[in-house]
Amino acid sequence: MAAPVDLELKKAFSELQVKVLDTQQKAKMADLQIEQLSKVHKHARLTHGEISALPDNTRLYEGVGRMFILQPKEEINNQLMDKQRTADEKIKELEQKKQYLERSVKEAEDNIREMLMSRRAQ
Repeated sequence: MAAPVDLELKKAFSELQVKVLDTQQKAKMADLQIEQLSKVHKHARLTHGEISALPDNTRLYEGVGRMFILQPKEEINNQLMDKQRTADEKIKELEQKKQYLERSVKEAEDNIREMLMSRRAQ
């Protein structure tokens, strides 16, 4: 009777190990994406701050591929604000996803602990 319990526990532990490794990998990817988006947000914020300090009649050019296009100051400011908003939203989504992954691993660990406790009680 001990053999089926051992097999069941081994299977549960191997599934948990796979889940933990997968979750850790996804969490690292989320951290990298959050870091990259934070850099984009900071760059857009700093650029917006510098452009805001310029007089309204300043000629501003936007880099598109290998050329530069003359853009009004308001248009460039709007684009920078959009970049900041988009980066903030994606960062929030990634943080929520990361928290969900961590909770799911914790739940799996708790389930295995409960299984061990119930086996010991028997």
